[in-house]
Amino acid sequence: MPDKRTIENARRDKREGKSASTQAGEFVREEIHKIRRGEHGARSPQQAIAIGLSEARRAGVDLPPPKSGKKSTRRSAKYAYEVGHGKRTVRRRPRVSRAVSAVLKREPENTASRKALSQQARRAASRRSKAARSASAHKAARTKGAAGRAKAARKAARTRARRAS
Repeated sequence: MPDKRTIENARRDKREGKSASTQAGEFVREEIHKIRRGEHGARSPQQAIAIGLSEARRAGVDLPPPKSGKKSTRRSAKYAYEVGHGKRTVRRRPRVSRAVSAVLKREPENTASRKALSQQARRAASRRSKAARSASAHKAARTKGAAGRAKAARKAARTRARRAS
C-alpha cells in the first residue's frame, strides 16, 4: 500500500504535465526506501522497480503494460492497470497477502543499495547503447552503396590489423 505522500507527489507530477514514468518513479522511490528501512527485501533491483511500477499502475498512473516480456509479467501489469482504472475490482486475499509479505521479508535488503542500483542502471544503459550502435551501423550500411561499404570494410580490416599488432 503506497503512502499518502507518494500518491500526492505522483498527482502533483501529473498536474505539472510530467510523463507517466516520472509519476511512477515516485512509487519506485518509495519501494526502494521501504527496502532500505527493512520493511521487506527484494531479490534484485529489478524486482524492487517492478513492485513500484505495479503499485503505480494500481494507484491509477497511466502507465500501460509492456508490449514485450514474459506472458505472466504482461498479464500482471495488465491486471494492475485495470485495477487502477476501475475496470477490475480487487478481491482481497489475506492469506495470499500474508504469504507474499513473508516471502519478501526473507529476501535480502542490500539489493536497494546505492551500489546495486547504480550497477543495474549501468547495465541497462550499456544494453541500450549496444542496440543504438547496431541500428546506426545497419542504417549506415543501407545508405552507403556498394563502393562505400567496400571502403568501410577495408578501413575496418586496417583498424583490426593495427589493434592486433
